[in-house]
Amino acid sequence: MDTNPQPRTTTAFYVQSIASFALSLTAVATGIAYLPVGSWIRAFLAVGLLYVVTSAFTLAKCVRDMQDAGTVVRRVDQARLDKLLADHDPFKVPAG
Repeated sequence: MDTNPQPRTTTAFYVQSIASFALSLTAVATGIAYLPVGSWIRAFLAVGLLYVVTSAFTLAKCVRDMQDAGTVVRRVDQARLDKLLADHDPFKVPAG
């Protein structure tokens, strides 16, 4: 029985996402550093930026965990189906 292979992320996608994240984080941090405002406002914006970054990582982890849980459920269902098909013998004569 064929099983559907799970799509894998390529190395190019990882590199692109890391570069995109680093560039956007650097650009916003530089923008905050050079704003013509006081240090309290700059610090508040920096804390807000850190909060956005950490919450994005947390959200990504939660999405990944939900996808992993779905994969485990599909694997268990596939194993049950494989066992049922392996145990089924259409030519077996019922006893009795």
